[in-house]
Amino acid sequence: MIMPADNDTRAKAARMADFMCFAIYSTNLAYSRVYKPVLDALGLTYPQYLAIIALWEQDQLTVKALSEKLFLEPSTVTPMLKRLEAMGYVRRERDKEDERNVRISLTDAGRALREKGLGFGKQTVAASGLGPEEFPQLQKAIVQLRDNLIDAAARTEG
Repeated sequence: MIMPADNDTRAKAARMADFMCFAIYSTNLAYSRVYKPVLDALGLTYPQYLAIIALWEQDQLTVKALSEKLFLEPSTVTPMLKRLEAMGYVRRERDKEDERNVRISLTDAGRALREKGLGFGKQTVAASGLGPEEFPQLQKAIVQLRDNLIDAAARTEG
């Protein structure tokens, strides 16, 4: 049985709005709503869009390397890549030197998506309400937070 808290304990209890994890989670949901019109126009999910962006940066990646870039397990990335291949955006080929590795590369149609998605970054910056100096500072701070959390999790796991 949960005992009712006295007024002092209730006042000190953390509210959902006080949790950093909720702030990040809810911000991610809000960000996804801003991205939705472009993703719909491209016919992609957000993870698919990120995979395409990673391949724009580096024309060919292994499934393992792409999984690491996206912070996803290969077992999650493989079905997504199969769908992207069926859509004609990527090509999957076994590595000739090591057949355990699958290499992913963009097709011409996958490269053409870049033109359709250009300029969207400016829209998301504008939607954030942050100034041109604030936006990259916040992004850098979030990346630092992510990296710190990954390191902390690795220390507790290992």
